[in-house]
Amino acid sequence: MAVLLRSATPSDPIRVGALHQRSRLAAYSGFISPDVLAARTAEAFGEWWAERWKWEQDTHRMTLAEDDGELVGFSYIGPSETPGAAELYAIHVDPARVGTGVGRQLMVRALADLPSIGHDRAVLWVLTGNHTARAFYERGGWKPDGGTRTEPVNDVPVPQIRYWHPL
Repeated sequence: MAVLLRSATPSDPIRVGALHQRSRLAAYSGFISPDVLAARTAEAFGEWWAERWKWEQDTHRMTLAEDDGELVGFSYIGPSETPGAAELYAIHVDPARVGTGVGRQLMVRALADLPSIGHDRAVLWVLTGNHTARAFYERGGWKPDGGTRTEPVNDVPVPQIRYWHPL
């Protein structure tokens, strides 16, 4: 499936919130409690993205995937706290579109855009229990680099693993 990929505009992050929530509910439901996942609404995600975008739009890039004007996915890239690396912070696809190539198109675009951040490698963090996402990134050439951390998902600590990709 070919979709239109475009850079976000200031009005887009609010729209991203609902898709982000749907994507997380579908992707994380096998290993994070549904009550925990439901704790953040689509509106709260939209507000969070709007605020984040307001402060990061000069240093980060959000790419939207649209099909006939419908938002079906997004990615978010920018500088990383990992020294010497740019970061792929997110790829989220509407659950009804998973497996259609939308995520792959977003990853290819992110890998093309990441060198503009100014480093020769990229990193991303994925929830350790999200085996579907890990397999997706591995098919795209990403490799675990041994980095681990625990970060909250709706205030519940969840282990993550870091992947890297040459740029």
